[in-house]
Amino acid sequence: MDIKELSIIVKWCGNEYTLKDLTDQDTVAMLKHEIMKQTQVRPERQKLLNLKHKNKFPTDDLRLGVFDLKPNFKLMMVGSLETDIEEASKRPDELSEVLNDLEQDEDDVPMENREVYLSKINKRIRDYQIEELNPGRPGKKLLVLDIDYTLFDHRSTAETGEELMRPYLHEFLTDAYEHYDIVIWSATSMKWIVEKMKRLGVSTNPNYKIWFYLDSNAMITVHCQKRGIVDVKPLGVIWGKYSQYSSKNTIMFDDIRRNFLMNPKSGLRIKPFAHAHLNRDKDKELLKLKKYLRKIAENCDDFNELNHRKWESYHPKKRDEAE
Repeated sequence: MDIKELSIIVKWCGNEYTLKDLTDQDTVAMLKHEIMKQTQVRPERQKLLNLKHKNKFPTDDLRLGVFDLKPNFKLMMVGSLETDIEEASKRPDELSEVLNDLEQDEDDVPMENREVYLSKINKRIRDYQIEELNPGRPGKKLLVLDIDYTLFDHRSTAETGEELMRPYLHEFLTDAYEHYDIVIWSATSMKWIVEKMKRLGVSTNPNYKIWFYLDSNAMITVHCQKRGIVDVKPLGVIWGKYSQYSSKNTIMFDDIRRNFLMNPKSGLRIKPFAHAHLNRDKDKELLKLKKYLRKIAENCDDFNELNHRKWESYHPKKRDEAE
């Protein structure tokens, strides 16, 4: 399938917003999602005035390719901001624990193999600039970590970042650093990632080093039947830039499982860390995961053989048994 990248300029409230992350295979719903990321106007509040198909306003499931849009097409939008937009962007209190790791669409193609999303990953590989904080180390495996609710309770209030830090964080990172290059990937802006890592003392700890940070701009937007339109963290962005890494030697921790949709076998859903003032003295998740990381690094040559959902019961085979 030949996929065409689109560039669309949205005009709203006297301002122009350029959308460059769409293809002709994306839907109107995906377009509205990208508009929301730029303007904060929610999809149900958007009215796209000059986007019509057969003289009618299009349905959300219509693909953008039918409009034959010219480069830098100017799209007129009207819509009002929601007063509760911040509330809408919060992490849901309850998230489904059920995920079909090979979720299929009408073409029966697994999410991670769909060409439209692979083309978005290739665009990130091509355009997203990574600033290495420290050099990568040959022979190491790769650990990719989320921040909010994984390493840090970002909703509670406290006087210092240390009060909101997940217990045993520095001990965990120090131990992991022996076997893994460490990357931080958060669905926020780079400015906030840098600030949070500074507040937690991660960026200045002498016992380990972070390879680089990835922010929300490295993520891609996908559409799936069960969850609708969501932003996810495709590890292929890293693998495309650094060929020494692949699903064989990479593991990602995140408290939201949907972030693994493009890499279902590489993600481990960590128990969310929230209400730090109540849980600070009893949360031992990082201590347990520290042991798991060490075990798989020392005993598993191919992480594709692992089932990270059963990490707590993992027992490595002895080398002679495996052979």
